[in-house]
Amino acid sequence: MQFKDVIGQQAVKERLLSSAVKNRVAHTQLFLGQEGTGALPLALAFAQYLNCTHPQKGDSCGTCPSCVKYQKFAHPDLHFIFPTAGTDSVKKNPESKLFQEEWLGFIRRNNGYVTQSAWYETLGIGNRQGTIYARDANEIVKLLGFKPYEAKLKVVVIFQAERLQVSASNKLLKSLEEPPDNTLIILIAEKYEMIIPTVRSRAQLVKIPPLKKPEISRALLQRFPGKLDAERADELAGLSHGNWNLALDLMDQDDEGDYYFLKFREWMRLCFRGNDYVALNKIIQELSRLGREKQKRFLTYGLHVVHNSLLINKKQDAMVVARADEKDYLLKFAPFVNPSNQKQMYELLNEAVYHIERNAHPGALFADLSFQLADLMQLGRKAVQAG
Repeated sequence: MQFKDVIGQQAVKERLLSSAVKNRVAHTQLFLGQEGTGALPLALAFAQYLNCTHPQKGDSCGTCPSCVKYQKFAHPDLHFIFPTAGTDSVKKNPESKLFQEEWLGFIRRNNGYVTQSAWYETLGIGNRQGTIYARDANEIVKLLGFKPYEAKLKVVVIFQAERLQVSASNKLLKSLEEPPDNTLIILIAEKYEMIIPTVRSRAQLVKIPPLKKPEISRALLQRFPGKLDAERADELAGLSHGNWNLALDLMDQDDEGDYYFLKFREWMRLCFRGNDYVALNKIIQELSRLGREKQKRFLTYGLHVVHNSLLINKKQDAMVVARADEKDYLLKFAPFVNPSNQKQMYELLNEAVYHIERNAHPGALFADLSFQLADLMQLGRKAVQAG
């Protein structure tokens, strides 16, 4: 993958290129960015550039033998570690090296723009969460013990580094702090706080911001010519909140987006009424039967509703990008998200995502969340009545 294939992120590209030109490349780096910002593609483009035999100004050549192999994600000195779990084919002791074929096919199909949820679906692990085990750490230490086969640098990419078991993290500490010569370790992560401090302190941090709306809009038009017009591309870019993968999901899965909107609206109306427990229990059961990743996306949609409500309350309606029916709902809902409850609502939804990731019982979680949101909606209503 070349830098030209990475959407946006010009400032990050320039920083990486500058470190290479000045020969100041830290041999352990943490690429920190939310889903869909391009952390993995940036890491791959950087590794390809560093190993290119004829680098150009601002990018790898794309044609030398090293680049050709990197373009296929099949260079013998490029290694991947990623979360896994038991599957039908690997029932015991899962680890990355047992799923390399699936992983390489996965990143090729998605041009490097991969997500945790899509990877879990590819593995077929259902609602279970993937883990990077101590077995994987042992494999990394083993790989680092060998000299590069043919490239200048041996590169190890650890995808979703926050999924490292504590025991795995501890096994890697020495390798992360003092990797062998001619080695580059790149950790890819979304959640800094979930990585243990001793790992964080050993890696140079590369922050990757959300993509800009024009960058996503332009990429949609370039990559899907004829499928959508400029107006639709701008709309999807705005709704994606800087997440390329979400923009693709919105383009291809409008029905799921409709479901989240309609179901969240129904849920909030029941919480607002607060006395129709039969209907509320029915929707709790429905939400608890969604797959874990869909539950996370549903709750994330709720966080966007809260955020947009705050924008509306601050008279910044122009910053709210939503379809007509969603915006109509937001204008009615926003007054009830006010200083009496807005902080608590945001924290509750955010904590719910956190607990879903940690295999919380969905029925109990959505029941507790519903009752707490019902109380907060009453506080919001009282504030409106008093105001």
